[in-house]
Formats: sequence, C-alpha cells, structure tokens
Amino acid sequence: MFSAFLFQECLVFEGFLISYPSEIVGKQIKNMRLHIFSFAVGNTVMLITVFDPWKSQLCTCPDKLTFNPYTGCDHGCLYCYASSYIPRFYDCRPKKNLLSRLKREAARLNGELISISNSSDPYPRLEQKSGLTRKCLEILAENCCRLQIVTKSDLVVRDIDILKKVPCVVSLTVLTDDDELSRKLEPAAPISSRRLKAIETLVREGIPTTVRIDPVIPFLNDDLAGLVEAVASLGVLHITSSSYKMKPDNWKRFSAVFPEVAEKLKPLYFSEGEKIGRSTYLPNRLRFGLMKKLKELAEEHNLKFGCCREGFSLNSAVCDGSWAIQKHE
Repeated sequence: MFSAFLFQECLVFEGFLISYPSEIVGKQIKNMRLHIFSFAVGNTVMLITVFDPWKSQLCTCPDKLTFNPYTGCDHGCLYCYASSYIPRFYDCRPKKNLLSRLKREAARLNGELISISNSSDPYPRLEQKSGLTRKCLEILAENCCRLQIVTKSDLVVRDIDILKKVPCVVSLTVLTDDDELSRKLEPAAPISSRRLKAIETLVREGIPTTVRIDPVIPFLNDDLAGLVEAVASLGVLHITSSSYKMKPDNWKRFSAVFPEVAEKLKPLYFSEGEKIGRSTYLPNRLRFGLMKKLKELAEEHNLKFGCCREGFSLNSAVCDGSWAIQKHE
C-alpha cells in the first residue's frame, strides 16, 4: 500500500497549493498509485499531479496524471479558463528546476497515463527556442508511462521521433476550419490550417491522433460539418467537445473582440445560463443540442465522440480520447 500525505492541509493541482475540500478527508483513495503524485512532500511541490483531484461529477476522464512544463501560456486564447486561477498567466515561464525535478518524479512511474498539458499548452511560442517540452518528453520516454499530448500547436510534429518510442496519443485543438476566425479566437496560436497539416503528418507517422473541438460557441463556430469531415479525412480517431464555459475574465476578452456575438450570447449566459462551479454554462437544452449534433456528425464519419464536463450521456468512448493509445504503432 502506498501512502499519501497532506502538506499544510493543501492539495497540489497544476503545481499550485490549493485548499482541499473537507469532505475528502478520511475517504478511501480509489487509485493509490495515482495519488502518490497528489500531494506536496515536505517542502517540495510535485510537477506530476493527479488530474481533477476533486473528482468533479461532470468529469468523465479516466484516472490519470497531469504535467505542465510551463506555468502560463502565450497563445492568448480569448476563451481560456486557466487565466482565471493561474497568476500572471500570459507571462509564460518554465517550471523552476524543471528537468531535475522531473527526472526524480519520473523514476516513480509505473505505467500511469500522463496528460501534457491541461492548464498551460506544452508548446507555447517559447518552446520553439527553449526545447524544454522536448527534453521532458525524452525523460518520460525513458520511464514507464503512457502519454497524452494536448496542444494547439503544430510544433508537436517536431517531437514525433520521441512519440514513436512511447505509447501515446496526440490531441490537437481545432475549433474551426476558417483561419481568419482562428486568428481572432487564438491570436498567438498557430492557425487552423497549420494544425490540420500537423494532424495529417502525425497520422501518416503512425501517431494516434484525436481532435478537441472545444469550446463550441453558438453563433460563431457551431456550424461544424465541414471541420468534422476535414479531420475525419485526415485519419483522426476521436472528437472531444465542450461548450464555452463563461468566466468574467474570458467573457471580457471575448466580448471585446466579438461584440455582436456577445450581444446574442448575453441572455443565454446571464439570464438563462446555469452556474456550475466557478463557470456559467449555456442552458442545458442548448448545450445538449450542440453536443448531440456534433456526436451525430462524428458518427457519420465513423469517429468516436466524447463531451467534456457537460453531464450528458453522449460519449461513445472515453471522453478524452486516451483510449486511442492502444492504436499506437
């Protein structure tokens, strides 16, 4: 039996110490192998931590670990939620003593699934020069684990040689097949056409690849038939999707760039919307319709589908697409 320890009554999430809910105290930890990465040990904050440590009822992901090489992100996505809880989010910087700490923690791995990354993209613009994510992948590839890469950057193709050495899946976020729209939504991220080209390359090289159409925003990127057809033709295996979750900071950014769309969305969020946790969701009926339509489009092209933190029984496979690791050649 492995032991898990609390450090000053705080839980470690994405590298930050956060107060844990009192109701978890004394409960049986479901997967102790994962939870040895959940907590600070002594004065050291772990780099590799448990994904969704609160076990949100809306989260249908499998048990897995998460690791962010960087704190913050420089892609500038209007809809980003992580900017609401990570200090100086747009000041993208690598974790302190990143490589030496990762080497120590990676030695404890025993086949776990690690998602890279869930708060800060592992391929920010800074990565082009620093190469830190590549060095992290080299360390992880030498240890016993499975990898799930989640990114908006085509720079991931640079590391195909490493990804071929370890069971993995790459999930690229693509919200639209319109490059002009992607420039507005994600101003410093590679445009959609570059990401679609990256998908083509990854699939050709035998790397299982999925797509995140996340978020779907009514009146903006909710006509998805063309995009689904495009990614299916490239050989992706799975689509994960979610509706736009409104927070004060991302709403401020979004409404400044898309004022006309924001006016249409206002009553849906501020009058009819549903407050869940720290986000405001679209009305249930509208969210369900968006996700159901996307599932139907996916199934038309023989793709698996999962929706993220929506609370609907629509998934035809594990929601995050990590099941596709079994397709690794």
